[in-house]
Amino acid sequence: MAKAKKLTKGQNRRIKANQAKKLKSDAADIKWQDDELGELQTGTVISRFGQHADVENAQGDCVRCNLRRSIKSLVCGDKVLWRESIANEHSVSGIIEAVHERESVLARPDVYDGVKPIAANISQIIIVSSVLPAFNSDIIDRYIVAAEETGIKPIILLNKIDLLTPELNDKIEAQLTIYREIGYQVLYVSNETADGLAQLKQQLDKKTSIFVGQSGVGKSTLTNSLMPELGILTKDVSQNSGLGQHTTTVARLYHFETGGDLIDSPGIREFGLWHLTPEQVCNGFTDFSDFIGTCKFRDCKHDKDPGCALVEAVQNNKIHPERLASFQRILASLNDNTLTSRFN
Repeated sequence: MAKAKKLTKGQNRRIKANQAKKLKSDAADIKWQDDELGELQTGTVISRFGQHADVENAQGDCVRCNLRRSIKSLVCGDKVLWRESIANEHSVSGIIEAVHERESVLARPDVYDGVKPIAANISQIIIVSSVLPAFNSDIIDRYIVAAEETGIKPIILLNKIDLLTPELNDKIEAQLTIYREIGYQVLYVSNETADGLAQLKQQLDKKTSIFVGQSGVGKSTLTNSLMPELGILTKDVSQNSGLGQHTTTVARLYHFETGGDLIDSPGIREFGLWHLTPEQVCNGFTDFSDFIGTCKFRDCKHDKDPGCALVEAVQNNKIHPERLASFQRILASLNDNTLTSRFN
């Protein structure tokens, strides 16, 4: 018998696309009748997959559900009203009827979808940076602005501290000192040595948290360390690019046995803020609050304008010069849609 010809990459890609399209179509084609559904119950969205979502009920069981067409937005962490199929004859076993009002929502700008929510009902954002890929304060600042805009508490976490050399330690610590002086909490962790993990667990206890940060900083590895029973897939940083290799594909909510929830989200190399106004970005720099509105000119660009209160504050050592430089870089990017957040 002749050996079957190996499919090309293009053929495999088309087959997978057709299968995904069929699965999506099959789920959307399920038409529920009222007598096929049970009573309304509350639940939490554990993860969202295209036209359906996994919902956890009060007993901790997870059910895959369709969405009513009236639901315009649904993300991981949403509290919902849903009904379960009585017969359970389909792979999708329920339908989400409504979404409760969100206490908080983390969103990112998207060229095609406008402002796109990532996760809802979050207590705190853990901004994960690391020694490798290289520590980047600009990315931290973007997440802080997003957190301040939505009223979610940001916490900075430096991961992979076992890779610190004396030179790198001095350089990164100088940056982190700036954040501590502003009032932000900074944590230090190493998955290799387990240093700092106990303090991190304490910080996550009884709260709903989300790890954010560029790919490769170790978000999924941290989740594995905190919840080893999950066995989440991880990959090392690429030796060629120095960038993280994307592992998490969708945001997903996990529970701690002692209480509290953690949302593992896809890596983001750049977090665009072009959906915000300059005033909103400025409000995200809380160390500027005493000086905003006191510039000589109302339309001050906070750069080389005469009488700029922020520039004067830098000269008087009341604002760190790197903070003003970061703010100016973000302002310069507001109209550049190429800086939108992108999943890797």
